[in-house]
Amino acid sequence: MLETKFKVVFLIVVLVCAALPIAGIMKGTTLTPYEEPVGETTAIVEPEADSVSKEEPIEEEMVRIPAGPFIRGTESGGFDEQPQRTVYLEEFFIDRYEVTNAQYQQFVLATGHRKPGLPARYAKSGGKMKGPNQPVVYVSWEDADAYCRWKGKRLPTEAEWEKAMRGSDGRLWPWGNNELANGANWARVHDGYEVSAPVGSFKTDHSPYGVMDGAGNVMEWVADWYQETYYKDSPDKNPMGPEYGTYRVLRGGGYTTTGADIRITSRSKMMPDFRDETIGFRCATSEISENEQGNEKT
Repeated sequence: MLETKFKVVFLIVVLVCAALPIAGIMKGTTLTPYEEPVGETTAIVEPEADSVSKEEPIEEEMVRIPAGPFIRGTESGGFDEQPQRTVYLEEFFIDRYEVTNAQYQQFVLATGHRKPGLPARYAKSGGKMKGPNQPVVYVSWEDADAYCRWKGKRLPTEAEWEKAMRGSDGRLWPWGNNELANGANWARVHDGYEVSAPVGSFKTDHSPYGVMDGAGNVMEWVADWYQETYYKDSPDKNPMGPEYGTYRVLRGGGYTTTGADIRITSRSKMMPDFRDETIGFRCATSEISENEQGNEKT
């Protein structure tokens, strides 16, 4: 395990030398700091070794998210995370893990779709992101959408993603309302990974439903167009996102994420054709076929 993590240094080098617009992964608003509830303390949790960290490609799994209400948004966040509201969603299923390199490679070989290969300027660091169980990165929204359709699925709506990662009780992180220093694969923590980790490596980064890596590892494309006031204007049942827009929504934290961005309610946006080494995705569906039911877990 590495003694020192160089994620922040890596990000600065990329920004300065390559002029990559990671800073262009735009937030909806300037976020206000989260105030820790009185009486709670910040814990430090070390990541645990897990079978999915091995080189053998992991088995795909989907998690059933039951129909019912959940608390969306927070008054402790930015303007685009407000107001906090109760929203009802029908039952759906979502990938337990982010889509991996090995899984995406099957799609590329079967369809001839463009590879998610990193540009030449990432030649030195790109090799650290190619493990079969690391999340596929450097994919646009269109790439993610195409993969999910090929699998007979779709990208999750923003509301589905938030419920799957947060549960129904309004918690601000997958594990509760306490920020855990090493709870997920973020920047500036001694977790042993310079870049993305094999999916499912962080046992604390799992939702009440058992969905992994919502708070860290890589940011994730979801289906919706971005609208700053959508949480205020959207319907209370099965919101599908705005009908049109300029940017697509990104959710979750990543291995370069710090500060308020790690809160599970945080919203980001980017042009649909944007690709970056910090962005991946997972798929969802409203129903699963009979041959997938063996891999569906509640």
